[in-house]
Amino acid sequence: MLYIEKDLVDDLITVAESIDEECCGFLFGNERFEDRIVTETMVAQNVAKNRRDRLFEISPKEYLDAERYADANNLKLLGFYHSHLDHPAIPSESDRIAAYPEMSYLIVSVINRKFKDIRSWRLNASARFDEEVINDRTIN
Repeated sequence: MLYIEKDLVDDLITVAESIDEECCGFLFGNERFEDRIVTETMVAQNVAKNRRDRLFEISPKEYLDAERYADANNLKLLGFYHSHLDHPAIPSESDRIAAYPEMSYLIVSVINRKFKDIRSWRLNASARFDEEVINDRTIN
């Protein structure tokens, strides 16, 4: 299960609704057994050439900076978030091809600039996505 504070989810939705291209960024936190607890997010620059068509790409330097941030703050880089414009919160084939198995992929669906849905996914051993349940309350 992916635990994420409601305030963080609200912030992601606000950003996703406010721009005309896919937003993206990092999810930081800790793991407890099979649970992932997101305590921070960080915006990343989407460097994909076509940022409107369910594509996001983060530069290697920005990814390395995120890993360093996690290490310096006793956190783990748990995964990524990004938005899908006018499309469901379901991973695209581009998402699948670029995905790392150990990461969570939180997708915010925005239809006509209004929030529609948020879902999280993890790549399995067969290189297919499995949905990860989201709990938007802080774990104690």
